Order: sequence, then C-alpha cells, then structure tokens
Amino acid sequence: MTKNDKKTLGKLYLIPSTLGDNEPLEVLPISIKRVIESVDYYIVENEKTARRFIKKISPRKSQPSLHLEVLNKYTEPESIPSYLTPCYEGFNIGVLSEAGCPGIADPGAEVVKVAHEKGIQVVPLVGPSSIFMALMASGLNGQSFAFNGYLPIDISERKKAIKKLEKISIDQQQSQIFIETPYRNDKLLADLLKNLAQSTKLCIACDITLSTEYILTLPISAWKKITLDLHKRPAIFIIQG
Repeated sequence: MTKNDKKTLGKLYLIPSTLGDNEPLEVLPISIKRVIESVDYYIVENEKTARRFIKKISPRKSQPSLHLEVLNKYTEPESIPSYLTPCYEGFNIGVLSEAGCPGIADPGAEVVKVAHEKGIQVVPLVGPSSIFMALMASGLNGQSFAFNGYLPIDISERKKAIKKLEKISIDQQQSQIFIETPYRNDKLLADLLKNLAQSTKLCIACDITLSTEYILTLPISAWKKITLDLHKRPAIFIIQG
C-alpha cells in the first residue's frame, strides 16, 4: 500500500485507554501497543494526555511524528470530516478517549459515524469500559439494560428522572445505568437514597481497575446504613427495581 493508492483507504482504529492512573499494559492487551506503534495520526479528546498515554505505551515512538486532531464538546461538527483526510491517503488513524472506550459516552462516536458514511473501515480494539465492567460486576440484569448518561442537575427534574428510571426498571425488568460528574457523586447518592423505594437495588461501582476499586450492590434500605465517600471518584450507578 502506498499513500497515493486512492483505492486503499486507511482504517479508523478505536483505541481504549485506562480508567485511571495505572500502567496501561496492566489492563490493556498487547494489540493496543502494536497499533499505537504503527499509527501516527490520532483523533483525541486532549492532546497533552493523549501524548502522555502514547509515550507510556510506546516510549520509543517519535513524538514529533505524531499528528493529533482534537475532538471534544467544543469541536465544530463541520470540521470532523476533515479529520479523516489521512485515511483517504492510505494512512490509519487512531481515536483515543480520555478514559475507557472511544464512542461509548464519548465524543469519538461522531467521527465513527462519519467514517461509516465515507466507507472507511472502523476497527474497535479490546479495552476497559467502566459502564460494562460495572454491569458485569453488579449482579443486575445484563440481558436488558440502558445507559442514560447524566441525570438532570435541577433538583425537581432529577427527582422526576430518578422516579422514571425506577419505574422503567420495574416495568421492563431492565437495569438502568447512569453517571455523574465526580465532584457531585455524593449529592447524587443522597438523592437516590431519598427518592428510590427501599427494595430497589442500587449498584455503585467506582475507581474500576484501580487499587481503590469499590463495587457493591444492595437494596436502598441497606445503603442507608452505609457511609460512603464518593467525592471526586469516577463512579457508575445502576438501579433495578
């Protein structure tokens, strides 16, 4: 393959990263290292942390040879298609999330959508997803589940959302998964304890894959007897009535 062969498009690799400050190859397969060593074009959430991650995986890789495009909530949608230009020239591109898997609760989904529209092969690589790892360890329904992102910040709207998700979980026997900005975790937990039925099960999974990992599923009545500090700890919440 040459970069002038227009019939051979580069691939878009979705490269998972760690969920915290641990050694990448403790939780990532060697296939990640092989891809990073062969790819020089990246679409990332944050250039500084992406370069640090790449250096940890492949210390000998030339940093000046890297070409990074930033994709985050401030990126103009119309600029995204241009990020895939190297693929048209036969070069592979890697998409890097700040934590976990690109495209899952992550802006990387936008560039993946464009890649499909343009006929560019998308290759997902194996790596940790806090959402799925929490569900795996929860003991709640893994056959039917929904990820709901962030709940409303407004108190009354949040109460409605909590009640609605609890009802759906009961009516459909479906696990309901959601997250919160880490510094607001304790407030969310207080709201869950206040608004959910005593028998509703709640799984809290935080610091997944780290030495401080904590995963526990209990009914609300039991959670009310526990003191737990979740402040600034990346956490996943799952409920099932």
